[in-house]
Amino acid sequence: MDEHTEKKPFWQRLGWLVLIWTGSVLALGLVSWLLRQFMQAAGMGTP
Repeated sequence: MDEHTEKKPFWQRLGWLVLIWTGSVLALGLVSWLLRQFMQAAGMGTP
């Protein structure tokens, strides 16, 4: 780091980590749900 960059507080860095993790989990859940919908529409679902 150079002298003009100040380190962010721990809570702020942790907040970004939690936000990015939550967003990735939600995106993965959305992709999973969409794949399940396409599979069921193609007749590949469970009876």
